Amino acid sequence: MEIELIKANDFSDGSSRRRIERLRVAAYCRVSTDDEDQIKSYNSMVRYYTDLIQNNKEWVFAGVYADKAITGTKTDKRDEFQRLIQDCMDGKIDLIIAKSIPRFARNTLDTLKYVRMLKERNIAVYFEVEKINTLKDGEFLMTILSSVAQQEVENISANVKKGLKMKMQRGELVGFQGCLGYDYHPEDKSISINEEEAEIVRYIFRRYIEGAGGSVIAQELENLGYKTKRGSTRWAETTVIGIIKNEKYKGDILMGKTFTLDPISKRRLDNFGEEDQFYIRDHHEAIISEEMFEKAQEILKRRAKPRRLGTDGKREKFSRKYAFSCMLECGFCGGTLTRRSWHSGSQYNKVIWQCVTATKKGKKFCPDSKGIAEETIEQAFIESYRLLCQNNKDVLDEFIARTEETLSDSNASKQLAKVEKDIAALDAKRAKLVDMRLEEIIDKETYEQKYFDLSSQIEQLQKQRESLQESAETESTMKKRIAEFRRTLEENEVLDTFDRYVFESIVEKVIVGGYDEDGNKDPAMLTFIYKTGFKNSLDGTNFKPPRKNSKAAKQNAGLCSHTTDEAKSMCSYHSDDTRGDGCSFVPTETKAGCISQVKRKCGIEVGKNLRVATRRMDCLQGNSTTAATDLELVPSPNLPKNEDSRQPQCPEDKESAIVEALKHFKMNS
Repeated sequence: MEIELIKANDFSDGSSRRRIERLRVAAYCRVSTDDEDQIKSYNSMVRYYTDLIQNNKEWVFAGVYADKAITGTKTDKRDEFQRLIQDCMDGKIDLIIAKSIPRFARNTLDTLKYVRMLKERNIAVYFEVEKINTLKDGEFLMTILSSVAQQEVENISANVKKGLKMKMQRGELVGFQGCLGYDYHPEDKSISINEEEAEIVRYIFRRYIEGAGGSVIAQELENLGYKTKRGSTRWAETTVIGIIKNEKYKGDILMGKTFTLDPISKRRLDNFGEEDQFYIRDHHEAIISEEMFEKAQEILKRRAKPRRLGTDGKREKFSRKYAFSCMLECGFCGGTLTRRSWHSGSQYNKVIWQCVTATKKGKKFCPDSKGIAEETIEQAFIESYRLLCQNNKDVLDEFIARTEETLSDSNASKQLAKVEKDIAALDAKRAKLVDMRLEEIIDKETYEQKYFDLSSQIEQLQKQRESLQESAETESTMKKRIAEFRRTLEENEVLDTFDRYVFESIVEKVIVGGYDEDGNKDPAMLTFIYKTGFKNSLDGTNFKPPRKNSKAAKQNAGLCSHTTDEAKSMCSYHSDDTRGDGCSFVPTETKAGCISQVKRKCGIEVGKNLRVATRRMDCLQGNSTTAATDLELVPSPNLPKNEDSRQPQCPEDKESAIVEALKHFKMNS
């Protein structure tokens, strides 16, 4: 037996398996910041590696890949590093030179990942400081040194965090670059009010308190042409809600809202107590009052409450924006009716309610249902209520008595007092437990167990307290409403206009459509089912509002004067309580004569009309009325022949409203 040894070729110098006369060498450089010293170091490294590779006759210069002012903990943010790796994968490079392992990557996993990836293609990485060639040397030393580099990052991050917290404790601004309504001054790290933007903030808070939602306010801001802090004319609901939540607008500032999970991934999370926060009161000049801010937060909290589970295990219906939401049922398929708007944005705008089955699945699934005008349902309820009061007053008395009995039996106020007492007792026990531990009367294990049990009980009682507080408030409100309702019945049995509170108090549901006595289909039939069990059916066609383009409607609109009923004559949808939370907004427009008079007094060009939109909000509970006026300039289609043309005098209240609107929006000369 004869054995011949065939010597292996040495490819450990970074060459490929085929013999290469000269190696294609590239260098990688990186600096973490863009300060002057780092930039100088960056430039010197680029020059050094360029000369080093070009002066070596066995190497071919493949380029210098350099990242400036980028952290080494994440490779996906380093464009030059990614380009280097891609060129290696494309077979353009045989050897990479880096100053040290931290310059290549400060993440141990990234270092091993890319070194192994390159090693599979016989591409070496040479670290000058550590004198490690990844094709010749094992991974043990490289892993240790890479871990040391990663630990250094973590130590630096910890020191930076500590420094930032110390700044926060001193009341210095950290990480704030300005927001809508404020300008940031980096020279002294202070903020000042931007009056032009502050007016937008005040408008947002005012409209939110008036009852408008985030999406509605966002649309209004777009229509008014207001811009965001970044100069965009597009407003999102989240932007508006973010402004409502921002404590800076009342002069305070909260620092530490977010925190970095770890220095390697640099993932930032919302701070829900994981890290310390610093709340500074009266830090700067406020844009809105604290009372207005807190009122907005109460509305926000109320709207953000999660839906509770009903007795059947299903979540309670959320949408009660409108009086008829979740109250209308299709008489043919049993589905609910949803609110839709026809010809929106035009003078023929009409609000109707349609079967959701027909609108979402298709007309073939509920072919007999038809849309019904909102005003038709309102007027039909007024008539149904009149019939109920005339013929079934004993039924209404029974309903009121039953409601009052239910409210007295629930007794949420007494239950709330008991829960408050229990919470106070448990708090006292917990405090005593802490004293016992401090005096070493009980051991640590017993203390932790008992403390946890007491805290859990307190937490459960606190949740119960919140629920009872809401119930108590509801009870109080309901008692007031029942009293008002009883007084209304005693004083007047007839409703002149639609009342949302009366409707919701006594009506269980309304069935839209059905079959008459002969079995014929009647899509306009309205059946009101009351909570007392009484029901009556009416023909909806008898309450159908006139068409806006009808001859009678045009005559009525032409005869309309500047009275309090102007809104109702110029808009088909004029009910006060159909829209959300018992409030309604009724658009109106002034006559040309009144507009011309105000224009001349305010020094506005006569060739422009003032379109005034007055929104009246009637609040049921407070029995108060507030008004807001929006104003814009539009081309005038009907100019007066001359200034001496005889025109009716504009009412003083209307004129003052227009003048106030001009002042508010800074449109007067």
